Amino acid sequence: MHSDVSCKLMHLKEILKETGGCAVAFSGGVDSTLLVTVAHEVLGDRCLAVTATSSTYPEREFKRAVDWIVKRGIPHMVVSSEELDIPGFSSNPPDRCYYCKKELFTILKEQADAHGLQWIADGTNADDVGDYRPGIRAACDLGVISPLREAGLTKNDIRLISREVYDLPTADRPAMACLASRFPYGSVITGEKLDQVEQLEAFLEREGFRVFRARHHGDILRLELGPEEMASMSDTRLRAQVTDYAKKLGFTYITLDLEGYRTGSMNEVLSGQTSDRTHSRS
Repeated sequence: MHSDVSCKLMHLKEILKETGGCAVAFSGGVDSTLLVTVAHEVLGDRCLAVTATSSTYPEREFKRAVDWIVKRGIPHMVVSSEELDIPGFSSNPPDRCYYCKKELFTILKEQADAHGLQWIADGTNADDVGDYRPGIRAACDLGVISPLREAGLTKNDIRLISREVYDLPTADRPAMACLASRFPYGSVITGEKLDQVEQLEAFLEREGFRVFRARHHGDILRLELGPEEMASMSDTRLRAQVTDYAKKLGFTYITLDLEGYRTGSMNEVLSGQTSDRTHSRS
């Protein structure tokens, strides 16, 4: 592993050690899995992983996360954070993530206080500051730390360390994002719509797709696929299966986005966007 990445990992350990103990927002994704792994290595039982369930968190990903962390023996608890009950969330404004993260971090702070832990840590990394992320503002407002970002770790760094140092199952796993990210801003989010997206993406995963997003545009389903998945759709049988399943879920038109999968595609409609200001513990 490159010496620069090794130095970043050492810095991450120093940051976590300085906390003396922290509650980690753990979703089971690439970033939070590495963070909680290193935090537990450094802090032992002074590291508490907290996973929040909600209708925007796919059930298959929740089960995967819980199964993994239970096997690792890391102190863990599950809490409920239902975004659809948060005023302002369902209308899906551009700063939707602010409401979600504020609710989540408020719950995590209560749990951290109850366990005598001063800090809450999230999995924001050094690459995240380059996109429109209102959730970073919520973290800043509530004093949440982002050790991965503070250590200068990029997504590629995190995957490399996950693979070569800790042999984590998430090393090459596609990026996760809450199901609310599948809806255009201003499109009302409901439990029924979230269920449509979750079922469709679960179906794609069962069919062997790895890189994908099911974007919900009312009666139109817009599929964003990785290069390999895009090529597989030339198979008439598979294309018919995806189409039939999507129509059974209630979509009328099923479209394939020719640009393919890219993170934050729903932000492309925002003009003059800027990243939320980052924060540190100092």
